[in-house]
Amino acid sequence: EVQLVESGGGLVQAGGSLRLSCAASGFTIDDYAIGWFRQAPGKEREAVSCISSSDATINYRDHVKGRFTISSDNAKNTVYLQMNSLRPEDTGVYYCAMGQYYYCSGYHDEYDYWGQGTQVTVSS
Repeated sequence: EVQLVESGGGLVQAGGSLRLSCAASGFTIDDYAIGWFRQAPGKEREAVSCISSSDATINYRDHVKGRFTISSDNAKNTVYLQMNSLRPEDTGVYYCAMGQYYYCSGYHDEYDYWGQGTQVTVSS
């Protein structure tokens, strides 16, 4: 059974940092793209970052470039999202998801399995 479990969210002041984890089971993260998405209240879910070990691809949405870093630990079958210099507009529920394919996509309908999400709140 495929499962994705996020952790690491919380409340932080603007300028602070958080590290999100996405622990995967039931599949090997090497074989699929893993994306991080976020959903702010009243807004659509948007792609934040993606990593694909198969084609050595890492993508970031423009407004997180230079602040967020995605990485993976294949031995732990876990993907991380290090978030630095957090801003109030980064607030939302963060989800990790397993892509349908090995390559990264920014479209949430190209991801088959999702975690339950972890709340990130950045206060000003």
